[in-house]
Amino acid sequence: MERRFTYSTLVIFAVAMALLEATVVIYMRRLHYPENPLELFPLRFLLSYDPYLEFAREVSTIVMLLAVAFLAERTSLTRTFAAFVFTFGLWDLMYYAWLKILIGWPQDWFEWDVLFLIPTIWLGPWICPAMIAVLFSIWGTAVLLSREERFLGKRGVLTFTCGSVAGLVTFIQPAIPAWWARGITGVVEFVPHGFWWWLFVPAYVTMTIGLWSCFWRSARMKPS
Repeated sequence: MERRFTYSTLVIFAVAMALLEATVVIYMRRLHYPENPLELFPLRFLLSYDPYLEFAREVSTIVMLLAVAFLAERTSLTRTFAAFVFTFGLWDLMYYAWLKILIGWPQDWFEWDVLFLIPTIWLGPWICPAMIAVLFSIWGTAVLLSREERFLGKRGVLTFTCGSVAGLVTFIQPAIPAWWARGITGVVEFVPHGFWWWLFVPAYVTMTIGLWSCFWRSARMKPS
């Protein structure tokens, strides 16, 4: 019962936080794209971009998620991590759900989005972070509601980390040619094209194998 209560509390927090995030983004879109808030490219908002404010906003988001995870689960690092990725994943999924409900965006499955701005701009089809969010939500649920203790060993952590780094590369690389050619002007005028699906898909599979490896280990086995 205690685990289900903790899980339900994390769900409520993630859904509410996602609505807050979606509201902020809707205000930003209406401010920078008053003629059509559904169109994000070209990235005109970067002309008034304040890196210090954005850094503070994005870091505070991660800190909030981490704080809630540590409050919810402290029995093991794996369960704390599961609480974090579950809340993160559900928050991200509900963020896109709220945007769809409130303004009708995204309009198609492969529409591009600005995913993050630290340390540089992350770009990609919104379905990609949503897929990662689904993985996080399902795996986090499985660990948090499991009656047996689950442990991510060194191999699992290494596998997950490798997949995460490769996935990060796919999000950072789209804007690099624009930065290299024309600096901020090139990024502002960036038009989405050529996502590295050939790298994202194996990265996603690698992340999945890394996380679910804790269910392949014996419940009595100590972390290696």
